Amino acid sequence: MARIAGVDIPRDKRVIVSLTYIYGIGPSRAKQILKNADVSEEKRVKTLSEDELNRIRAEMTNFTLEGDLRREVTLNIKRLMEIGSYRGIRHRKGLPVRGQNTRNNALTRKGRKSSSVRKK
Repeated sequence: MARIAGVDIPRDKRVIVSLTYIYGIGPSRAKQILKNADVSEEKRVKTLSEDELNRIRAEMTNFTLEGDLRREVTLNIKRLMEIGSYRGIRHRKGLPVRGQNTRNNALTRKGRKSSSVRKK
């Protein structure tokens, strides 16, 4: 496995797909990185030369990725909760943050609440 940004990316997949295994890189950013690094999107990771890997790593230094990005997102959510904004309160209560309906389809966010009182 090739190691980029502290993550082992799959060797048998195309480079553009393998880069998306890194937190903070989606398909469009992977395409942009490969274009700037002058590496073909169709190549497999195992066929990349060390020079191409180094160009990809150098190109990725321009972005916030992995641990730093996770920390930044977590701190942003904590800040919202501390200042008591609407979004922060929704995060604190474990409810949908972006205006979704809670009456019917919020089970993934709310979780299964079991009631101890049975109806007769």
